[in-house]
Amino acid sequence: MIKLVAIDLDGTLLDPNRQITAEVKTAVKKAKAAGVNIVITTGRPLPGVVDILKALELTDQSDYVITYNGGLVQRATGEEFIKETLSSEDWLDLDAAARKIGLPIHAITREGIYTPNHDVGRYTVQEAQMVKMPLYIRQPEDIAALEIAKVMMVDEPAALDDGIAYLPFEFFERYNVVKSTPYYLEFMNKKASKGSAVQHLAEKLSFDLDEVMAIGDEENDRSMLEVAGCPVVMENGKSELKKIAKYVTKSNAKSGVAYAINEWVLKDYQD
Repeated sequence: MIKLVAIDLDGTLLDPNRQITAEVKTAVKKAKAAGVNIVITTGRPLPGVVDILKALELTDQSDYVITYNGGLVQRATGEEFIKETLSSEDWLDLDAAARKIGLPIHAITREGIYTPNHDVGRYTVQEAQMVKMPLYIRQPEDIAALEIAKVMMVDEPAALDDGIAYLPFEFFERYNVVKSTPYYLEFMNKKASKGSAVQHLAEKLSFDLDEVMAIGDEENDRSMLEVAGCPVVMENGKSELKKIAKYVTKSNAKSGVAYAINEWVLKDYQD
């Protein structure tokens, strides 16, 4: 029986308009009532998911959320117990590389989004609006003094891909690097990933990984799909991810998360 369901947000739990369908709300609430741990697993910081947690009634002391793509695991009430951050040296090296290849960059902390770019990139603005965090322009050295959860290089897809080709190979060994959307390239502590966070949380709750379902659609979901005993990929998900899925559910436009929970989680609790 599945005891923990780790669910990505954008492209997965949220529909194409970034809304939660009634079917998904109902399925999540039924699963929680049955005793299943529903864990939102996202690249966003906690302020960017508070409204979603409230809408799904996942705000109790016993509810958990994984933020910053695994950089932070915390209770929905805010208490932190797994944290993997970047150092000041990491930030300065990434900022120098971004300047050299001409990509906009920003760092995310628990307090806000910080960029050294006075001509702020449109996707930095978009990220701040989406996750509901304040945006600050600061000197690179000032940003280096902060506790940084993750760094993002952001640009139009073609420009971002061109820039990635010029990044030092060493970065891909030194950091956990994920392209979470066509215009977001994210850098995190090597120990931070959705997969490691899901694994640590399962261990904390004394669950076997065979009792864990993960639902996702993008490459930044791969690590948690690989560790979960029941990996589920959205119909709108990447074709490469579908190769490692136990099940492919409906698209996010058709409440695929609800379908997955109803078909492959709740039926075991009803028998």
